[in-house]
Amino acid sequence: MKNDEKTFDACLMNFVIIGESVLRLDSSFVESKRHMEWHKIKAFRNLIAHDYFGIDVEEVWDIIANKIPHLKEFIEQKLYL
Repeated sequence: MKNDEKTFDACLMNFVIIGESVLRLDSSFVESKRHMEWHKIKAFRNLIAHDYFGIDVEEVWDIIANKIPHLKEFIEQKLYL
């Protein structure tokens, strides 16, 4: 991913989609799940959308490797997948 610009851009676009999805969550749901880092998800979406050239490739990779699996598990539990 680090050397593949198309894959990197695709990952960033998916982060934007995730961030947009979080923005649309019902506020009562967000409040009831305070252990989730909603503010960080939204902030990262904003960083990608507004400061593309300030994005750290290593930070993106860290999020993919260490944060996305937990978010995916949370979503699957809530959707009963």
